Amino acid sequence: MSFSSSPRLPSGPRRRSLLASAAGAALLVGCTGGPGSGGKEDDPPAADRARARAARDSEGLAGRYATVMAAHPGLAERLRPLHAEVVRHAEAFGAVPSASPEASGPPEASPSVSARAAGPGDGSGAVPTTEKDALALLAAAERELADRRAEALLEVPGELARLLASVTAAGAAHVYLLTEADG
Repeated sequence: MSFSSSPRLPSGPRRRSLLASAAGAALLVGCTGGPGSGGKEDDPPAADRARARAARDSEGLAGRYATVMAAHPGLAERLRPLHAEVVRHAEAFGAVPSASPEASGPPEASPSVSARAAGPGDGSGAVPTTEKDALALLAAAERELADRRAEALLEVPGELARLLASVTAAGAAHVYLLTEADG
């Protein structure tokens, strides 16, 4: 008697592989460089520039989330935790925190980091008309930002590299949640 395999093969990366790769990246970054190792530790202005860029990038991404939630209120419940996490990432990189979005209602009602970033600097500003396309837009933005940050890991000193690795792993998880999860 033969055993039949599952009739449906799942597409995309598995949750365990995402977590394993994120943990591996964090371990590699955590084991490299340190005080006195020379090189990148001696260039604080470059680290400051990288931190400021990461904060601006997170603010821009938070702005995209806020714009999509305003255009598609049906997605707000699903996107609100991801948006809040992106805002926390911006603050971790040094963006100035503002009124708590959780306390003041929907993101368009508060002058938060995301509201400042939703201006003309974050792309075309156009939100797709369907919810599925809007989620795909956010997933593409998360993926592009995570890829850029993964490349930047080699150019920044230890503590900032660890923070970038952590936020990059969170971005990869957001891509998964936006594309694979049933919500």
